[in-house]
Amino acid sequence: MRTSRKGPVEMPAFVRQLVKETERRVSSLFKGGRGGGGGGGGVGGGGGVGGGGAGGEPGVEGGGDLAEGEVVPSPYLDRPVLDKLVEEGCSRWGLTYALGSMQGWRASMEDFHNCVPQLGGELADWSFFAVFDGHAGSNVARYCSQHLLSQILATGEEIRRRRGGKGEEEEGEEEEMGAEDDPERVRAGICGGFLQTDRQLQGVARREGWERGGTTVVGTLISPCYIYFANCGDSRAVLSRSGQVCYSTEDHKPYSPLERERIENAGGCVSIQRINGSLAVSRALGDFGYKGAENRPPEEQMVSPEPEVCVVERSPGDEFLVLACDGVWDTLTNEELCAFVHSRLRVCTDLRDVCAQVIDLCLYKGSLDNISIILLCFPGAPQLSAEALHQEAELDDLLEAKVAEIYEDLCDGGEEPDLLAVLTVLASIAIPGLPPGGGIQSKRNCIISAYFQQREIHRPTLPNNLGIPKKPM
Repeated sequence: MRTSRKGPVEMPAFVRQLVKETERRVSSLFKGGRGGGGGGGGVGGGGGVGGGGAGGEPGVEGGGDLAEGEVVPSPYLDRPVLDKLVEEGCSRWGLTYALGSMQGWRASMEDFHNCVPQLGGELADWSFFAVFDGHAGSNVARYCSQHLLSQILATGEEIRRRRGGKGEEEEGEEEEMGAEDDPERVRAGICGGFLQTDRQLQGVARREGWERGGTTVVGTLISPCYIYFANCGDSRAVLSRSGQVCYSTEDHKPYSPLERERIENAGGCVSIQRINGSLAVSRALGDFGYKGAENRPPEEQMVSPEPEVCVVERSPGDEFLVLACDGVWDTLTNEELCAFVHSRLRVCTDLRDVCAQVIDLCLYKGSLDNISIILLCFPGAPQLSAEALHQEAELDDLLEAKVAEIYEDLCDGGEEPDLLAVLTVLASIAIPGLPPGGGIQSKRNCIISAYFQQREIHRPTLPNNLGIPKKPM
């Protein structure tokens, strides 16, 4: 059994963003597009830069070769879609959760989720949560969000039945063990559920024309004794315990040594950190164009549907667990996210608001992807703090005063300052007490509110030649 481990050393967010933008431009050059890669590349047509996958550019949904002179449509919008889907819930044993997701700058929403705080029957004290980050269309992610859990449960039950005794006494004894934690059996059930979902998906995808689509998955199955993590791709789970990052899943990237070895053994190559220069993840459900190597089981194909499963024993120090797509991890490290969530839980009672603040932070820090996060809070999660609330109020007052001061200074030139100018000056000032892991970007909504307040105050005094109407009496 794998034990808990610290998260890997992370590149700075701006470096990851620079690499991602460079990859996008390189893909665009290969495809002849203005700003995007292709859609959901497959190897069946000869490989090459067939289009983006997870972490890549979706371009034309479903992929396919472009006609001569055809331009790849941009995967990005002119303006981000800021509407958020939020929901919350709880289990009977004290787990509370919230979900937040937003389309953002992407041309379409390809993220899905599954939140089941209480499984049925003898597993009523178990919970399941997962985030599905689709690429080259949303169909595969949607399908897997609807079928993965049932396949995991069915596979686990089949494993238990096969391992059970054949006599009546043994069968009865095995039935009583149904809700007990057997980590190896649960691990096998999770892996088998992923593989079976992928097998069934292949037939559906062939019939519906989804062969080029795929999805990454990160999920957790929580029992009274253990937390089971399952990861397939580059979405990520992080567990905070006693104020520290206790465990994080590992991203499955083509350039990782073990992943690269499997890809090359299956006849592929890794170019510009992608499989055949196209797909940016090395494990996923779907992506059947990368799963055609003869005489190789699914786990040994270029793209493997096999999840990495880790078992972590539960502890009274467990605070919260985060499942999120790469739209979050492109801008925040494990430590930054956990520090920020920890600070928000001390000033916020609504977990939906905490998720919304994380989404806004990622957007303001430059995330161009769909953004989805599930926040699970254990009984040991940080609680509302009067001291933290007081410090937060003082910080808001300080920021409002700074914005007013900056606005006054910029107005001396006789022109109305724009928001970007105010933000630029404010970002250059050392502000004490900013939320850990969030920095000045996490207070942007407060700053924007203060800016518009100042604009309303100063508009009647601005020169008329600026074309700004005076405030009505």
